[in-house]
Amino acid sequence: MIRDITIGQYYPAESIIHRLDPRVKFLGTIIYVVSLFVFDSFWGFIPPLVLLTFEIAVSRVPIGYVVKGLRPMLFLLLFTTMFNLFLTPGKEIVFEWWIFDISDAGLRGAAFMVLRLSMLVIGSSQMTFTTTPNQLTDGMERIFGFLKVFKVPVHEVSMMISIALRFIPILLEETDKIMKAQQARGADFETGNVFRRVKAMVPILIPLFVSAFRRAGDLAMAMEARCYHGGKGRTKMKPLRYKKRDAAAFLVLLFYIGAVVAVKILEKL
Repeated sequence: MIRDITIGQYYPAESIIHRLDPRVKFLGTIIYVVSLFVFDSFWGFIPPLVLLTFEIAVSRVPIGYVVKGLRPMLFLLLFTTMFNLFLTPGKEIVFEWWIFDISDAGLRGAAFMVLRLSMLVIGSSQMTFTTTPNQLTDGMERIFGFLKVFKVPVHEVSMMISIALRFIPILLEETDKIMKAQQARGADFETGNVFRRVKAMVPILIPLFVSAFRRAGDLAMAMEARCYHGGKGRTKMKPLRYKKRDAAAFLVLLFYIGAVVAVKILEKL
């Protein structure tokens, strides 16, 4: 299960998506996520699905690696599906048993929620799959640079997000090592009821927290040793510059926005 978590991890590959400016990918992700919540029919999912399929194909990230990121979300998907199925009232009852009934609106709402969550996780993960933490930090700092006028520490916030994303695969690897060490000592994490499994996780959480605090302390000492004092006056080894491929990506985003608006207008007709 730990190895199935791919959120925040970078997948190295040679593709035009990997070489795009991180600002383009960040803005594209925001537009994509917002577009998932503006439709009221299943036809509205066609433009996001086409864009997502195109991006996965061009990025050269294996589809198995992309879908694997949904496995940790299965519980959330199941919970939201059951919640919408049984608690959404509707005019027509499709299934009824004891005190439970499923309406046509419940089926529609459950299908909507599963599609939205699945496409949201996969689409947002594509940005971290194709963008290194350093590029993500630089991109966020440039995009939200205007907030410096309001005394917002943009560089520091971007740095914290970058460090958090970089720590995700490290902590997952550390958790896997601790679990294997505990299993070698006779620990059992797969049998018993829910409370027993939660109790069995205590020997994992304590050394994991100790390791996380130790790594955070080492990182703070390393940054202080290198005289890190925030973003003021800092220069970039690889400054961000828009290129022709970024202009082509912006054109694709404009075409996508036009398709979303067109589908939205057709919904109202």
